[in-house]
Amino acid sequence: MLGTLTRYLRFMGYDTMSANSLSRGNTREDTLLLEIATRDDRILLTRDRELARRGGARAVCIASEDIMEQVRQIADLGLIEPGIRMTRCSICNARLRPATAREIRETRYAPGSTGGREFFWCPTCRKLYWMGSHGDNLKRRLKELLPP
Repeated sequence: MLGTLTRYLRFMGYDTMSANSLSRGNTREDTLLLEIATRDDRILLTRDRELARRGGARAVCIASEDIMEQVRQIADLGLIEPGIRMTRCSICNARLRPATAREIRETRYAPGSTGGREFFWCPTCRKLYWMGSHGDNLKRRLKELLPP
C-alpha cells in the first residue's frame, strides 16, 4: 500500500518497517501492526482509515496516493525532515556502510567513472548505493516540494 513511501523514507534515513515484511495472510495483521508500533515506539502510516482510527495517536492516515503529497503530509505533521541521507538500504532497511573499493569494482551496475562519488554498501542485500542521477532527481523533487 505504501511501498514507495517506505523506500523514500529509507532514502531519507528513517528506520522504516513495512507491513510487507510480515507473513502473508495473517488475519491479525492490523492488530500486529498496532502492537509493533506501540512496542517499538513507531508511528504507523497507513491508507486504511479504520486502522488509523484504531491506532489513535500512534497512527497517521495517509490521504493521497501521490508519493510527494504523502511526503508533504508527514513532513507537515513534523514527523520527518525531508532530505537524502543514504544511511539505510531502500530494500531491507539495514544500515548502510561505506563501500570498499572491491565491492564497487565487483558490482556490475556500478558507474564506469567513480571519481568524486561516495559509495555505500548494504551488508544484508549486498547492494551498492551512490548519489547519481536518481538521487539528484529525488533531492530536486524534495526541494521543490518543501520551500526553505
